[in-house]
Amino acid sequence: MSLPLATRAPAKINLTLHVVGRRADGYHDLESLVAFARTGDNIRLEPGPALALEVSGPTASLAGNDADNLVLKAARLLGERVDGLRVGVFHLTKRLPVAAGIGGGSSDAAAALRLLARLNGLALSHPAVREAARLTGADVPVCLEPRARMMRGAGEVLGPALRLPQLFAVLVNPRVPVETPAVFKALGLRAGESFSGAAHPDLEAESRSTISLLKDARNDLELPATRLQPLIAEALELVSGTAQCRLARMSGSGATVFGLYDDCRTAAEAAKRIRRDRPDWWVKATSLR
Repeated sequence: MSLPLATRAPAKINLTLHVVGRRADGYHDLESLVAFARTGDNIRLEPGPALALEVSGPTASLAGNDADNLVLKAARLLGERVDGLRVGVFHLTKRLPVAAGIGGGSSDAAAALRLLARLNGLALSHPAVREAARLTGADVPVCLEPRARMMRGAGEVLGPALRLPQLFAVLVNPRVPVETPAVFKALGLRAGESFSGAAHPDLEAESRSTISLLKDARNDLELPATRLQPLIAEALELVSGTAQCRLARMSGSGATVFGLYDDCRTAAEAAKRIRRDRPDWWVKATSLR
């Protein structure tokens, strides 16, 4: 009998998110620098004859049922592409908030694919693994190998892994879900329309510090998301007001925001202050790579 396999499903943080425009097929073209946090969900696979999922943890009740959980969707899509795929029972420990702009479900699905690939002796570059990731969701391919990189198109075009310096961060979620389709709808782009704004900084061509480069970028979904959910603006104000916060920005389509700091001590102090002011919010000091 095979031993259980386990891995971490880290939070995905969109340090930048530029909307280039809306394509004729309705999808939006994006340019986004993605990094991954040390905090995340945990997932374990016990090999067995049938595919199943058990969910526990602080945010388990929000993770969806078996019919729409991305872990099972990814596993089934891979099973359709690999004859005789060995499966088993996934045990998912949910700690990340749901519908929060930090790719919790996508990272869980990608982690499940990593475990299935390991169990079946498949490389992550195997076409079936890549295709299952793509069909599961737009953010799953970038989460498959969770390293900082640029993500373009609708998420299907991935740049090479980047060696970013370690970034110290506080993640804050006001515990309100924000649905991605609603945010893109609020952006208001018609099919074929471009979005105005300065080009994304070239991280490899410029020698400035990472935070300096990030300040020249933006998240184009921040304004429409804030209009839909004003608590995002409150979270941004609270984070930006902490001592020595170098940058405060929303991640993805929200509602999670992040602040960047020079060291782990300053980030921890900021998290402590935010928890004191808003004990009902989800707050986590972490690092990003």
